[in-house]
Amino acid sequence: MSCAIIGGTGVEHLSLEQREDHSVHTPYGQVAVAAGYLQGQQVFFLSRHGHDHSLPPHLVNYRGNLWALHHLGVSKIIATAAVGSISPALQLGMLVLPDQFIDFTKQRATTFYQGENGVLHVDMSEPYCPGMREVIRRSAAQLALAMHSGGVYVCTEGPRFETPAEIRMFRQWGGDMVGMTGVPEVVLARELGMCYATVAMVTNAAAGIADHPLTHAEGVEATRSLSQTIADLFVNILANVPEERYCRCAQAALERGKF
Repeated sequence: MSCAIIGGTGVEHLSLEQREDHSVHTPYGQVAVAAGYLQGQQVFFLSRHGHDHSLPPHLVNYRGNLWALHHLGVSKIIATAAVGSISPALQLGMLVLPDQFIDFTKQRATTFYQGENGVLHVDMSEPYCPGMREVIRRSAAQLALAMHSGGVYVCTEGPRFETPAEIRMFRQWGGDMVGMTGVPEVVLARELGMCYATVAMVTNAAAGIADHPLTHAEGVEATRSLSQTIADLFVNILANVPEERYCRCAQAALERGKF
């Protein structure tokens, strides 16, 4: 089994057949991972915020989560993320396939390599695996699902929502959507040589664009309304993922410890 799904807000629960729950010991603590089948397709599932959404974005055990999946033999990750729209092109309820990110987090551990085990300056020219992005894009098209391909994901620290001034700044920087969990997850996956891509779900307009106060409940409700669509997409993605990898993700750590 080489594929895993990381479920974010609204995707804490995934109905797996023949489900087996594992507790994986990592250098960063215990991590819960489920294994099973999704309509006949084998997959691991990890709930980013915990089964009952008990972990806020800034306290998610990102290093433990990615280490656990790698330990279990995962080489390909499909992550979900609830995002607020910065761009007028991204409307409520849309699915988006980001291809770049801007990191606006402030206090998260963003690497496995802190010096005692070497140093790695990992290349992030293509942050999201182009091969996995193509599989996801093609799988969505087969289901006639509208998916916006491309876009810049701005990751903020959270758990508060952003100010309108910050959103104006992000828009000037070229940001298209804003969320709180995409980084360092995407970076850690690359350090471990895993293919990683995000299916973002637009759950609200960002602060200063929305005409009402932002709430977490709004995002949860919006993602749950897309739950069946996302489940169908997951099944099709898993059926289309090839065993071979034609990207450069696996070679990302070749310079580890050389500098």
